[in-house]
Amino acid sequence: MDSLSPHLHETRTAHPALHADQEFASGPLDAIPVTLRVNGSDHSLPLDPRATLLDALRERLGLTGTKKGCDRGECGACTVHINGHRALSCMTLAVMAEGKEVTTIEGLAPEGELHAMQVAFIEHDALQCGYCTPGQIMSAVALIREGHAGSKDEIREFMSGNICRCSAYPQIVQAVHVVANAGGDN
Repeated sequence: MDSLSPHLHETRTAHPALHADQEFASGPLDAIPVTLRVNGSDHSLPLDPRATLLDALRERLGLTGTKKGCDRGECGACTVHINGHRALSCMTLAVMAEGKEVTTIEGLAPEGELHAMQVAFIEHDALQCGYCTPGQIMSAVALIREGHAGSKDEIREFMSGNICRCSAYPQIVQAVHVVANAGGDN
């Protein structure tokens, strides 16, 4: 065991909402109080100022519907809504969401119900493994709200930031198209 191993373990457990390589490179910072409004509820959390919204949601609030895919803003699996607009939670510091309304897949519809987009994804087989599905659905709902669902080509363009490893793209586009044409955007 080299002399760095105990320190590395210590920093990994001291700040679970931060990547270990970031902690090791720059050392842990003191936690700051952050109040996040997530799915209609306020949560006061002590967070490292470098913690991402994704890590705060998953590791501190237990909201694991938002997925960690690439962790670089390239795949869309971590998509959430901030004040109704889509955002990549892996690229957003948690402190940047303070005072804003964050919506995750868990809060998209009232408890026990499915959002129209979730129903459409099921009805049109717009998922296979399901890993990308929460991010796909969050992006789809936002793109309709943003007015970018005028055609299937426009849907494809505005959904292009969400990667599906299983290649369910035709079914995803169809599900979004059906919901958009039915007037379902909330």
